[in-house]
Amino acid sequence: MIRKLFGAAVFALIAAQPALAQDIKPALVYGTGGKFDKSFNEAGYNGAEKYKTDTGIAYRDFEPQNDTQGEQAIRKFASEGFNPVVALSFAWTDAVAKVSKEFPETKFVLVDSVVDAPNVRSVVFKEDEGSYLVGLLAGLKSETKKVGFVGGMDIPLIRKFGCGYVQGAKAGGATQFFQNMTGTTGAAWNDPVRGGELAKSQIDQGADVIYAAAGATGLGVLQTAVDNGKLGIGVDSNQNYLHPGKILTSMVKKVDVAVYNAYADAKAGQFTAGVQALGLKEGGVDWALDDNNGPLVTPEMKAAVEKAKADIIAGTVTVHDYMSDETCPVE
Repeated sequence: MIRKLFGAAVFALIAAQPALAQDIKPALVYGTGGKFDKSFNEAGYNGAEKYKTDTGIAYRDFEPQNDTQGEQAIRKFASEGFNPVVALSFAWTDAVAKVSKEFPETKFVLVDSVVDAPNVRSVVFKEDEGSYLVGLLAGLKSETKKVGFVGGMDIPLIRKFGCGYVQGAKAGGATQFFQNMTGTTGAAWNDPVRGGELAKSQIDQGADVIYAAAGATGLGVLQTAVDNGKLGIGVDSNQNYLHPGKILTSMVKKVDVAVYNAYADAKAGQFTAGVQALGLKEGGVDWALDDNNGPLVTPEMKAAVEKAKADIIAGTVTVHDYMSDETCPVE
C-alpha cells in the first residue's frame, strides 16, 4: 500500500513539472529579397545567429529565388527532421498551410501572415503603428511639407506601412504625400535601381523625406535620397548606420526577436501555436534613435514622437489598419 502511494505521489510530482527541454533542429527560410537585405530577412538571420551564439545550437537556412523554391525548402527541412521551421514572408502562407498538414508533428512559424493550424505559430506586426511614428518625424522634419514613400511588392501589407506613415506625417504637418510601389512580383524586393528611380521622381516633385519599405530595393531609395541631399527613413532593421546623419530614423520591426523566441520556446517545451500580433504595446515595432541620427532629431521632435507612442499604446490615438479596411483616410 505504501509502495502504491509512493508511486502515485511520484507520478503526480512529474505531472506537475513544467514542460521539459526538447532537442531541436532549427531551420529558417527567408523571403525572396535575400538573406543580407539589411532589412527584413537580415533581421531574421540576426535572430537565428543570436540564438546560435547564446545556445550553441546550429540552424540551417535557405534563400529562395522564387516562390516555388520557398515551398520546396520548407517541405525539405520538415522531411529531414528540422523542427521548428521558421518561414519568413507572407509569400509562404500557402506553403506553410500545406506542409504543416503533411508534417503534423513539426512546429512551424510563419512571419507576416496567418495560418490557422495546431502546429503553426503566426507572427504578425502592427507596422502601421511604427510607421505612424516615423511619419510623424518626417512631417515635423520636412521643410517642403512634402514626403514620400516607396514600397516593395504592391500588396496590402506594404500599403499598411504607407497608410500608417501618411497618417503620422499629416499629424506632423505634412501636406502632400507621394507613394509608389516597385512592382507586383517578388522581384520588387530586390531592385535597388528601380527604387532609386522612384525616389528621384518623388524628390523632383518636392519630397525631402522618403520612407522605404521595400527590402533590398530600399537600399537604392536611401542612397538616392542621400545623393540628392534629402533624408531617408529605413525599415525593419535599424538602418540609421547605413548613412550616418542622413537617415532620419528607421521603423524597427522585431523579426529577430520573433525568430529567437520561436527557437527558445521550442527548446523549452513551451512552443504555442496561434497568432501573435506585436505592436508598440508589445514591443514588436518602434522607431530608432541612436548616435547616427541623434543630431537630426530635436528634443521637441523626440518628445512629440514619444507622446504619440504613449497615446497609441493607451488607445487615445488610433492608427487606421489598412489590412482590416483597405482604404487610407489621409489619401
